[in-house]
Amino acid sequence: MHASSDISLLSLLVNASVPVQLVMLILLGVSVLSWTYIFSKRAALKRANEQTRRFEDDFWAGGDLSVLQQSVATRRDEHGALARIFDSGMTEFIKARRSNGTSDALLDGPRRAMRATYQREMDGLESHLNFLASAGSVSPYIGLLGTVWGIMHAFLGLSTMQQATLSAVAPGIAEALIATAIGLFAAIPAVIAYNRYTNEIDRLSIRFDSFIDEFLNILQRQVR
Repeated sequence: MHASSDISLLSLLVNASVPVQLVMLILLGVSVLSWTYIFSKRAALKRANEQTRRFEDDFWAGGDLSVLQQSVATRRDEHGALARIFDSGMTEFIKARRSNGTSDALLDGPRRAMRATYQREMDGLESHLNFLASAGSVSPYIGLLGTVWGIMHAFLGLSTMQQATLSAVAPGIAEALIATAIGLFAAIPAVIAYNRYTNEIDRLSIRFDSFIDEFLNILQRQVR
């Protein structure tokens, strides 16, 4: 009974070898940062989906595009990514019409402006996803490094003992397994979040692409 009380989670963490403790601290930092990005990205994508839906409703309501563009220009952050893509295209279209450009020029400017804005918006939506992917793929190996070191340290300690017993090697193996568990704890949520958010961003990307094509068709009918 006394031996089991000695092998507690807190005592294992405190009495672990320095390399294993360092591994645990690294994994803990990775886990905290991962969860921070998971929650912040979830809020950002929820907001992006709501803003996209609202702007699509306003755009397809059939109102004056110039009035809609002025409303978006005054509150770009509130309207979201799709509204900013529309604003950049509409702004270039108005400039091209004022300069009496050709029909090709009237469409080429808005197309390039919307594609540039689209790329900036996608870069913003995809920010921190690379960290989640890296955390999901690297954390188990970092934990495995702590596991290997802990087991090696435990068995090296047996070489100084006259009689090898399970109680002598158990703490070292236990601390090694804790490193593995922390590595998995850091990796699994990061992988799940990365896959889910990537899928959501892909769906937004498709909606943005479709809107650009449809908006260019509307502009093309206006220049005829």
